[in-house]
Amino acid sequence: MDLRQLEHFVTVAAEQSFTRAAQRLNIVQSGLSASIRTLEEELGAPLLLRTTRRVDLTATGRTFLVEARRVLSAADDARHVVAQMIGLQRGTLSIGTIPCLAPLLDIPELLGRFRQAHPGVEIRLSSGGPMSLLDGMRTGEFDLAFTQFVGRTPPGIKAWTLACEPLVAVCAPGHALAGRHDVTLGDLVGETFVDLRRDWGTRQLIDQSFGESRLSRRIGFEVNDPATQLDLVAHGLGIALVPKAVVRGYGTNYTAERFGVADLAGPAICWKLAAVFAQDAAQRPVGAATRTFLAFLRASITPLDEPRDAECDTATAGYVPRGPGRN
Repeated sequence: MDLRQLEHFVTVAAEQSFTRAAQRLNIVQSGLSASIRTLEEELGAPLLLRTTRRVDLTATGRTFLVEARRVLSAADDARHVVAQMIGLQRGTLSIGTIPCLAPLLDIPELLGRFRQAHPGVEIRLSSGGPMSLLDGMRTGEFDLAFTQFVGRTPPGIKAWTLACEPLVAVCAPGHALAGRHDVTLGDLVGETFVDLRRDWGTRQLIDQSFGESRLSRRIGFEVNDPATQLDLVAHGLGIALVPKAVVRGYGTNYTAERFGVADLAGPAICWKLAAVFAQDAAQRPVGAATRTFLAFLRASITPLDEPRDAECDTATAGYVPRGPGRN
């Protein structure tokens, strides 16, 4: 008995026809019939009931079909393991990221440890906005992306949520909002906003939240990076809604003299960071290097359950580190 015979039997059982099975397997029908007869002789029992109109399974055949599929699946998994090992000797991993991940995810440290473990994988890293990263996933430019987006994941794409951060209102020092903990979106309607461009996930999340509340706002400045956004806010040109981690990422620059921060009244508006990757028809990550990196990522970071927007708060927000040297 060999894998080829099992594949022949499973295909005949699925097609219920030697003719269609032979066409699907791209072999002559006489060869397929001989293969099945040899298999039945080796097992010492008939597996198929042959009629002029169709092919059915015997009771023994139905039981054997379950085991045949299990063996073929195990063999397929073994092939993927070998392909993975070969791919990691000369593979390439293309990763896209949005800017300002440092407060939530230390990409250089993560990639450095992965390179030490798998020196044969060539790593390519590019940054961009969420929409361009998702487009890159669709076209195959990226194997994986760390990004934020609003709405459902596109078909064929899987997302692991790595962080859930509440949005906070950032303003200039001395602003009436500074230090408050119960600010509603209605309280912000009269303010001038310093915002990101429309292709940013954060902007889409804010627009969606105001739309659901049937509120409008005035956007005085549109920029393409969070650092410029906060610099404009610090100089009193407007306010901004940003993930709390972005403000924390300013480190020593985050002082009462530079910014005022206000917490929004619940429920929190949750900004989610996700690892996004493509899947094949069997719902496996595409590519040996991608599969290995995702296993490495899962060993380093515990993805959050999703969706958890209504439950997001500062006590549970953020990723759970598991790798060495993280705090």
